[in-house]
Amino acid sequence: MNKHPDILCIGAVLWDIIGRATAHMQVGSDVPGRITRIPGGVALNIAMALKAYGLHPALLAAVGQDDEGAELIRACTRLGVDASHIYRSEDLPTDRYMAVEGANGLIAAIADAHSLEAAGDKILLPLTQGVLRGWDGIVALDGNLTTTLLEHIAHAPEFARTDLRVAPASPGKAERLMPFLDGGKATLYVNTEEAALLLHRPVSSAADAAQALREKGAYRAVVTDGPNPASIAREGALITLTPPEVLVTRVTGAGDTFMAAHIAAEAQGAATETALARALEAAAIYISGESYK
Repeated sequence: MNKHPDILCIGAVLWDIIGRATAHMQVGSDVPGRITRIPGGVALNIAMALKAYGLHPALLAAVGQDDEGAELIRACTRLGVDASHIYRSEDLPTDRYMAVEGANGLIAAIADAHSLEAAGDKILLPLTQGVLRGWDGIVALDGNLTTTLLEHIAHAPEFARTDLRVAPASPGKAERLMPFLDGGKATLYVNTEEAALLLHRPVSSAADAAQALREKGAYRAVVTDGPNPASIAREGALITLTPPEVLVTRVTGAGDTFMAAHIAAEAQGAATETALARALEAAAIYISGESYK
């Protein structure tokens, strides 16, 4: 792809292996269902959604030179996402994510992003030394990177002029975002569980969490709470909206869709409340199993 990107997506680009069943499940359940393998990872999920909204995202990530990696790069290209800046490792395998979902939501998931972690700051070379040097646009960043690298990004001069949007990737990696609470300029996208981990205390609502994250040092906090009201807190303002009610058929990738829809809405000039409403609608459509565009 030769079109100049208008947003960078930094983080996990991997294969999603998802098992879905229509039955309610619990630990030890053994039920019939469907198993799929699709291109995924937080950074790629966000990029694919952004592409659907008319933006031109480029990926900064790590993908192996194995057969799975070559297939994944071809898939990115077919999807219209710029994969030309991805670091291709000779000795690291392509990462994978595995999840099991039932009618009652996500049962369990394992993210194997060890190659991304091992690649470290090599994935940033196009931004720090290459053709993307001097980038001052939007950056969507996920918490699959190591704590050390995330801390570097939070304070690196290369990111000082960027519009940085950060998501933790999962509750298990939420505390990796602590460096972005240090008076930075990042917008944090978290759910209430992730917010509670960052705050080291329970939260009563998305509004409570968003306000507390602002008080703790976040530039802006966008907090979701499943079917319950979601909130955005920024200096001098708190906006809270309730998501549309839908039948849940899938959950993996819903947060990425929400984040992408919100970024796209703001990039297209939408006001704060309108952007939140569009993001909630996009996530609701996604989890219902329909297309978000």
